[in-house]
Amino acid sequence: MYLVKCFILLAIFSSTLAQASISQLANSKVDLVVVNKSESSMSIYHEGQKIKTYQIAMGDAPQGHKLKEGDQRTPQGRYILDYKKSDSAFYKSIHISYPNEEDRLRANALGVSPGGMIMIHGQNPNSSLTPEQAQQYNWTNGCIAVTNKEMDELWRVIEEGTPIEIWP
Repeated sequence: MYLVKCFILLAIFSSTLAQASISQLANSKVDLVVVNKSESSMSIYHEGQKIKTYQIAMGDAPQGHKLKEGDQRTPQGRYILDYKKSDSAFYKSIHISYPNEEDRLRANALGVSPGGMIMIHGQNPNSSLTPEQAQQYNWTNGCIAVTNKEMDELWRVIEEGTPIEIWP
């Protein structure tokens, strides 16, 4: 019983600490977003300090770098979060600057279209799953999905021009 109480207190403390960190960013914004595809996670940073980590859903084929349009992969590399879209089909979204020049050259060499419109976005409005259940599956077309509540949080702390690194 003691261990259960300790675990509950630790969970409450961790949640409160994360919320406090996010609240402290009200006057200054995130300066780096890092996605770790193999861990299905996305972390936000301010001045080298990790502020919070989110569980993410990605494309149906998450392993490997996106090579072409329709391959269901999430790209890998360093990009910029270049604009926000408040009227996204998936709640709200923040666009990732994929494809970059290297991606275009690779796709051109393969004779395919690199694709585009890769976003960090909220939930699928047509899903019958709860937000927590949906995050257990890779269901996007190569985008990075979080819950709508998390998207609201990210919307407040990420400005256009923020770099994003997407790791394997």
